[in-house]
Amino acid sequence: MAWIKRNLFFVVGGVIALVLLGGAGFYIYKGWSRNSAASDKLVEIVGSLKTLIDQRPSPGNGKIDNTKIAKEQDKEVRAWIESATVYFKSIPPIPQGNVTSEAYAGALRRTIDQLQKEADSSGVILPPKYDFSFSAQRPLVKFAVGSLEPLATQLGEAKAISEILFAARINALDSVQRVRVSDDDLTGPQSDYIDEHPMTNELAVVMPYVVTFRCFTPELSRVITGFAKAPNTFIIKSINIQPAGAAGTAGVIPGMPGEQPPMRMPGEYPMPPQATPQPVTGKGGLQTILKEQLLRITIEVKLVKLLSKS
Repeated sequence: MAWIKRNLFFVVGGVIALVLLGGAGFYIYKGWSRNSAASDKLVEIVGSLKTLIDQRPSPGNGKIDNTKIAKEQDKEVRAWIESATVYFKSIPPIPQGNVTSEAYAGALRRTIDQLQKEADSSGVILPPKYDFSFSAQRPLVKFAVGSLEPLATQLGEAKAISEILFAARINALDSVQRVRVSDDDLTGPQSDYIDEHPMTNELAVVMPYVVTFRCFTPELSRVITGFAKAPNTFIIKSINIQPAGAAGTAGVIPGMPGEQPPMRMPGEYPMPPQATPQPVTGKGGLQTILKEQLLRITIEVKLVKLLSKS
């Protein structure tokens, strides 16, 4: 104790020095820990940057900014999508606007009468009293709740499809089939409908239709061209072709079961008189290896309709 008393200042100084050394060591340790963590983070960032640079495409470098280029290309794609909407014109419903039962009933009858007259003027044979898949709705004056708008839309689309077939001068239209959109459709004939449903995604609604008709190959070519050139986006999903034979009953002459009226030959528009076969008396010459025959065509076509922007 005497020594401590004689060297009190020395002892106090030594204790203070030890405390300062401990604090300095702790500070150095904390700094080292922070530096180590920062170094690990830097290594991670450098590794991520190197991974991005090595990617194809990469964000770029000081000379090429791929991120900026990507944003510009995104704008170009969006502008192209906007310009492409002109090829997805919607078919006007019949009637347009706020549809009432009375308005739809009148428009339905007028449209069916108009299509029957167009078919007659184009030389297209229809089934007797054909209603273009609206047999269940034609006699009605009141319709199921919530069905007027989809029915008006389908009437406009069925009219557009039928007019494409008439413009191609097919020989006979056997049926136009659509999906059921109303409770009234449950009472209609099965031949008016297909057992499918519209498909919807974030961009559009795809509505399926099936048409069955008879024609020769030139008329079939014009039908396909008509769907391709339509201002609305029709996509032909499938085409089934078979010899017409006795299939279908469209155009049967009353009182003469099973007999068909004379069909147009390929490429001819007016209905020619029925010719009497003449015996072949020529000799030699080339042998006929391909003879045009009447075909029965079933086409499944889908109409793509863009959703309205909201």
